[in-house]
Amino acid sequence: MYPGTWAQRTPDKPAAIDSGSGATLSYRELDDRSNQLAQLLWARGLRPGDHLAIFMENNLRYFEVIWAALRSGLYLTTINRYLTGEEAGYILDNCDAQAVVASYRLAEPAAELQEHAPRCHTWLMTDGTSAGYQSYEDAIAQHPAQPLAQEPAGQFMLYSSGTTGRPKGILRPLSGAGIAGELSPVAKLQQALWRVDAEAVYLSPAPLYHSAPLSFCTGIQSHGGTVVMMPRFDETEALAAIERYRVTHSQWVPTMFTRMLKMPEAERNAFDLSSHRVAIHAAAPCPEGVKRQMFDWWGPILHEYYGGTELNGLTHCTPEEWLAHPGTVGKPILGKLHICAEDGRELPPGEDGAVYFELPRMPFEYYQDADKTRSAQHPEHPNWSALGDVGHLDDEGFLYLTDRATFMIISGGVNIYPQEIEDALVLHPQVADVAVIGVPDAEMGEAVKAVVQLVAGAEPGPALEAELIAYARQHIAHYKCPRSVDFVEELPRLPTGKLYKRLLKDQYWGRTGSRIV
Repeated sequence: MYPGTWAQRTPDKPAAIDSGSGATLSYRELDDRSNQLAQLLWARGLRPGDHLAIFMENNLRYFEVIWAALRSGLYLTTINRYLTGEEAGYILDNCDAQAVVASYRLAEPAAELQEHAPRCHTWLMTDGTSAGYQSYEDAIAQHPAQPLAQEPAGQFMLYSSGTTGRPKGILRPLSGAGIAGELSPVAKLQQALWRVDAEAVYLSPAPLYHSAPLSFCTGIQSHGGTVVMMPRFDETEALAAIERYRVTHSQWVPTMFTRMLKMPEAERNAFDLSSHRVAIHAAAPCPEGVKRQMFDWWGPILHEYYGGTELNGLTHCTPEEWLAHPGTVGKPILGKLHICAEDGRELPPGEDGAVYFELPRMPFEYYQDADKTRSAQHPEHPNWSALGDVGHLDDEGFLYLTDRATFMIISGGVNIYPQEIEDALVLHPQVADVAVIGVPDAEMGEAVKAVVQLVAGAEPGPALEAELIAYARQHIAHYKCPRSVDFVEELPRLPTGKLYKRLLKDQYWGRTGSRIV
């Protein structure tokens, strides 16, 4: 199922709505324009297995580019719109893209791309043009709105967020199947787990360049549903969109929950959310206290999953399972879980270690980087792969995540995981966001520091620092608590929920030249 199917059945139905402007993209328009772009790319020499990139803000044109790639057998790489031209250029060159579609709104960083990607020969820009780019609208108008003679299914080749180093391209093999065949794996999950069908109205408050919104939006459109795309997340606008468009399904990251919960109660309860049946969250572990408050507000509609862009495994947790096992991210629905020590030895339930998923074969590779691919594999079992997370299983096989291995603090020889501390501090009424890191300490090696972003109107200073440290000591063991608190205007967190802790740590460890890439 793909836009061609729904263009015939429900041609005037919105495939996507921009919640900011109210503009819509019908299934007929989506089918026609993605066909035209597919025809253009074929005429420019792109063939199945070649690479197309997109550098754009949340924009209805995004869906046309996605489906052009998916119905042409191409790999599509989405590039984080917040990157500089140099950073975006690195990804564009590294993915071997032969064509790129950018938007006029990002004209300034887009202008730098060409010097970094000399192998790219087709440069298109929507909603206007700048030097070196051809008008997307004019270019596709020269091609028929007819499907290619053959429409093999394409695939996403996305890049890791680069929070701990250079981003890595995640390459999965093309299926060889036709796009008009059966549902994609994500669309099948949506149907089986969350009862998605053609009547679904899905709110997407996150940037489309990220794996989860990208996959979920295309899954919804495979079912013939409607995507309500937010230009950017805003807590009030998100609730208004649920009411205005009678949203049935949605997907969030925990920082969005936190921001909505910090709204005045009367304000957040002013919206009619009765259409809302399924709220899915992922991308980062949700603090237990935050999730309980969301259950109190929205009822038992919160579903959680854990997995990565690599699709090397997946867990899922229903509302009922979470309430019976607070803090879990669920049981595996793709792959078998193993918790292993640093030497690769498998650990029993209750012990923290590296989280590995076992599949019959390694499902991905890091593009043109065999060393990074091997580093994700278990030393003795090459079909077991890990994403860098630490966690444990309980006696019933439910997974609990402890933290990212790279975020661990070693203080006085004791391992401390920041996530537990962050989960406690974010519940303080004056804390909007928090990151806990290790900073140099002559005696302990590393000392625990909290870097806090306050809610509007809160007053930073020694009194609040002492209050927050005392608050932490009420909820977690004293040796884990921060010894100091710094206040910042805003933490370096992307709309995907990812926090660039490397940038924070570099400021305290005296490292220079660090970049978000």
